[in-house]
Amino acid sequence: MLRAGRMGLGTFGILLVLIHASAACEFGPFPYSTTGIACRMTKPAALLLNQETARVIQAAFRNAKFPNITGERSMRLLGKVAYGLSNIQVNDLSIEQSEVELKENDAIHITIKNVTAVFKGTLTYGYAGAWFLQLFHSVDFEIESSIDLQINIKLMCQKDQVAADASDCYLSFHKLTLRLQGDKEPGWLKQLFTDFISFTLKLVLKSEVCNEINFLAQVLANFVHDLAANFVQDEDIRLDISLASDPLIKANYLESHHKGLVLYKNYSDAFSDSVFSPSLLAESRMLYFWLSEHILNSLASAAFLDKRLGLTITGEKLKALFEMEDTEAQRKAVQTIFQGTSYNDSVAKVWSLAHPQISVQPEGTVVKSFVGVEISIFPLGEEPLTVLYMEKEITVTIQAAYAEKKLILYPLDSRTEFKVFKCTADPSGVSPKQVFSRPFAAK
Repeated sequence: MLRAGRMGLGTFGILLVLIHASAACEFGPFPYSTTGIACRMTKPAALLLNQETARVIQAAFRNAKFPNITGERSMRLLGKVAYGLSNIQVNDLSIEQSEVELKENDAIHITIKNVTAVFKGTLTYGYAGAWFLQLFHSVDFEIESSIDLQINIKLMCQKDQVAADASDCYLSFHKLTLRLQGDKEPGWLKQLFTDFISFTLKLVLKSEVCNEINFLAQVLANFVHDLAANFVQDEDIRLDISLASDPLIKANYLESHHKGLVLYKNYSDAFSDSVFSPSLLAESRMLYFWLSEHILNSLASAAFLDKRLGLTITGEKLKALFEMEDTEAQRKAVQTIFQGTSYNDSVAKVWSLAHPQISVQPEGTVVKSFVGVEISIFPLGEEPLTVLYMEKEITVTIQAAYAEKKLILYPLDSRTEFKVFKCTADPSGVSPKQVFSRPFAAK
């Protein structure tokens, strides 16, 4: 078994340690206090992702840059034999099995069993002895191999984001069979170079393949970080997903904690009283996300400042909104409000008059908002007319569900309190204030 860890990389290993130390993140004595977003991936999810490990390992073997190797050996009678290995390539690569284990407070342990591959290249050799002229020959070689890999991936914080260190990498060789140009070369030549090429190839593999795996692990970590950063950004509104503490590896899950502060133009966001605790998340599902009330309210405030909390409704959507209930009172109220004007020549505007307030309760997420509603009609040949204006405070309890890669929000309960209500007509026995409460509360 050969190990390609920091101790085996000499100066490079020392530099790597120094880089890790210099890039390490500093956290306060109470790291959870600044956690705005938490993400937990349980072991079943890690096992599912492990199915893609074979592709990463195959890419590591294929992308590894195998250097040309030169040297010389002394032999009786022949004197010195100079040699060179060049054009080393990997062919016919396959992986039999991959396993993953979460070692608590340590690393993600991945075992890849029976990696079979054929290495091809060119062996150049020549004689420089006193009894012979200098003669050089080239012969193609193939090496059939069977290898097991063990990789311990440590998660850490570098530059305020999750970094993966896969430099702790082991290779075990079960088979290494050399063929020289169809075994047509002299037997002594094969015997001479078999042990040497095998030993040299082992050294090259443990260095180049493990370095490539480490590189790919960091590339994947950066890709996931960039993907998450883009996911939580919408034009000028985005979230700071810098780490609030070091990532955790537990026996049954991986977990990361992020600041989650809202970044929007000159809007300033900060907090240090998060109520997050790992006990708030379970382990029965593959993936969990936790967001603090502070982050939800900050997002709502940024959306309000960016004038996003508004809605304009016309045409068929307006018709569907006002014809949710087919009752005599509803029909009379619609006739009174729209005064015979078609829905296509009418428009309803709904907008937030203040920052919404959000709180998370056992029954769901409670959203309290103060909204304005205005309905205008555009009679043919006449000036536009505002026929209804309302200001009301709406409190809605919402439950969220995730299905088919979509986030679905279900309103469970709503309460409405009118603050202002103005209508150009209010016929006897019909109250638009009552008729239009439910539709606009739903919107």
